[in-house]
Amino acid sequence: MRIDRRGLLAGAAGLGAASAGLGLAAPALAQSLTRVRFMMDWAWQGPQAFVLLALHKGYFREEGIDFQPDRGRGSGAVPVEIAGGNYPMGYADINPAIRFVADRPETGIQAVGVFAHNNALVEVGRADSGIHTPQDLEGKTLAAPEVDAGRQLFPAFAKVNNIDVSRVTWMSVTPDLREPMLVQNRAHGITGFITSTGPSLERLGLSNAQQRNFRYRDFGVPFYSSSVLTTRRFADENPAIVRGVLRAMVRGYRDAIANPAEAMASLARHEQLTDVPVETGRWALTIRELIDTPAVRANGLAGVDMARMQTSITMVEEAFGLAPRLRAADFYRGEFMPQGADSRVFPVSA
Repeated sequence: MRIDRRGLLAGAAGLGAASAGLGLAAPALAQSLTRVRFMMDWAWQGPQAFVLLALHKGYFREEGIDFQPDRGRGSGAVPVEIAGGNYPMGYADINPAIRFVADRPETGIQAVGVFAHNNALVEVGRADSGIHTPQDLEGKTLAAPEVDAGRQLFPAFAKVNNIDVSRVTWMSVTPDLREPMLVQNRAHGITGFITSTGPSLERLGLSNAQQRNFRYRDFGVPFYSSSVLTTRRFADENPAIVRGVLRAMVRGYRDAIANPAEAMASLARHEQLTDVPVETGRWALTIRELIDTPAVRANGLAGVDMARMQTSITMVEEAFGLAPRLRAADFYRGEFMPQGADSRVFPVSA
């Protein structure tokens, strides 16, 4: 896996960065905004539009933050980039981060907010491939980027479903080639997020009826999903910044759920080649599959079940043969998230 380790913004140290190796700088702007570089999980698509909506509506500026988000290349790359000092914060599926910090606790990677309470991880094949159960994946070839969360967490899915991982062959591809490999029958299956793979395959002519989806959560993997990551050091030294980023993101999330058209307009403003109908559908799928749960409706995004978090951590450690040493309370710090009504993203039912 090759990670492009870009340097920090030029001159950050000379501007008195609060955390010199962490990508935070406080330029002498008229409004004294603090610049924060932020790494996303994937390309700018419907599920990521809420961040752009919050940016364009000025929510980060209201928090005193000059927010600089970059598109991602897969959730697995985000904790690596943060640990390497290239970004102080990022947005990614939480489970590759669990694996990363369980193996490298000295990096101090932590999750400070969970935005998707169902997990989006999926293996997708063609309905006519003869693959009917997870065990049928033995002897098959799967294509995905090495940093893809579905690929990185496949061993956990395999362990629960008695799949011999030594009999599964992986083909490493770039993100833009993942779905074409399946459509062109050059791979038996692909892994990824259901919100990315499904709409992209349909766009390439493989309808939902022609796909066979194995959602990890339907096969014994009760993980959380998209989350905001940082390091213990950054959170301890910059608590107001972390809280401000999360407040702005929650506001953007709430607005994007209430008004998807506004969110897609913000996405199209940033990415001029956006296919608005496709991304609108992708965002609707994200809300339905990952966000709209009874727990989120009742308790908001801040209502993380720490027992469930610990179960997820234990499953990841066991799947990768890691020592059982990571505690949920050390990995997830919920005190930075908005609380109570401020963490709600759906209207309160009458």
